[in-house]
Amino acid sequence: MLNKSYPYYLANQPQQPNTDLVVRDKYSGRIATRVAVPDAKTVEKAIAAAVKATTPMRNFKPWARQAVLRHCVQRFSERRDELAEALCIEAGKPIRDSAGEVTRLIETFQIAAEESVRINGETLNLELASRLDGYHGYTKRVPLGPVSFITPFNFPLNLVAHKVAPAIAAGCPFVLKPAEKTPIGALIIGEILAETDLPRGAFSILPIDGEHASPLVEDERFKLLSFTGSQIGWDLKARAGRKKVVLELGGNAACIVDADQGPHLKHVVERLIFGAFYQSGQSCIGVQRIHAHDDIYDALKKRLVAATKKLKSGDPKKDDTFLGPMIDEAAAKRLHGWIEEAREAGGKLLCGGKREGNMLQATLMENVPADAKANRMEAFGPFALLQRYSTFDEAIAMVNDSDYGLQAGIFTDSLDHAMRAWNELDQGGVIVNDIPSFRVDSMPYGGGKLSGFGREGIRYAIEDMTEIRLMVMRES
Repeated sequence: MLNKSYPYYLANQPQQPNTDLVVRDKYSGRIATRVAVPDAKTVEKAIAAAVKATTPMRNFKPWARQAVLRHCVQRFSERRDELAEALCIEAGKPIRDSAGEVTRLIETFQIAAEESVRINGETLNLELASRLDGYHGYTKRVPLGPVSFITPFNFPLNLVAHKVAPAIAAGCPFVLKPAEKTPIGALIIGEILAETDLPRGAFSILPIDGEHASPLVEDERFKLLSFTGSQIGWDLKARAGRKKVVLELGGNAACIVDADQGPHLKHVVERLIFGAFYQSGQSCIGVQRIHAHDDIYDALKKRLVAATKKLKSGDPKKDDTFLGPMIDEAAAKRLHGWIEEAREAGGKLLCGGKREGNMLQATLMENVPADAKANRMEAFGPFALLQRYSTFDEAIAMVNDSDYGLQAGIFTDSLDHAMRAWNELDQGGVIVNDIPSFRVDSMPYGGGKLSGFGREGIRYAIEDMTEIRLMVMRES
């Protein structure tokens, strides 16, 4: 069970001035707990505390940062069941998937702990001409200073981890705004961070609404803004001023199934079903567009429809539930409307398509027009569409016919096709012989076009949160 209420964290300390934010059980709709909400003065105090903590965090030695991260790994492991239950309740994520996200939370902090003691510089050869004899160059990486983070509802633990863990490893004080719909996971992380020896002001976790989050975007005392969320990120970038900005703004991921995959269809279908409908499709790299070769299209469609119809939906707290609720009824209505629009435009419904409250059936369609919202925009729900292709050139063109460019997948036995996909798909990542939903927390993750820019992944985030400092020395 969740606590009756949760504090926010200001300069490492819990604060409970009110219980104004209601957090609901996303399946039952009942009030699950209440959370303290900070005011504008508190946001200013958090920023000022982060600025004050800049030098102490910079002087906080790598071994001490590693100790903090290792403490988090230990405490997350000890509180694994509590974290999974909280995630299941506040996000409506099936309990098995919630447990999996806790595992990734632990792994992400473990990777950060390892990286925290190998943030290295390099030696530069400057003796490039006779006039430079005796000159030597050296670089090191130093923390940027205060950074701000804004995270979404769909991975309330792991997407927070991908910002918080590298900030600690890099030595950057931070202010985090978790999603109002799912703040509990971030606040439990804050509770555990408060147990450590981090310098005062190293972190604040403030569940504020978008209206009061403007200072996290606009205040010039922050040196970096990292935002994961919707297309509103472009507006935030325009308001961010001179600070670094990292944006991850979603996608409508495609997956190619090549002509040679007939013998592997059982495995392919299992992975596509997972990628399309895992946590009700509320993933930036969820499988949305499936491009299958003419030779295997009918067989693949038959298997996909049969497997989709077998998925069990319902209470996410039950171990055998695969498909839980969407985050709220408005999200379910939005996608259901796109499905109906696609049907009216000539798309064929293969299975699913019905909605009750925030529960939307796992839905497959084919023949969806290229300009339909269900094809061009990010579905972010339990929906996928099938499309035929005849040549590999056509498949490449179909995947690239998107305003997004986060990740794509391809199932193929052809090395040539795999290499062409890597070279020609306009995507941040190409996953060969698996779904675009595949992610390991150490790998570079991010994309282009409307999907944003910059890369997450612990080492890459640390690079963003540090800057190179050069020293040149001349032999005396």
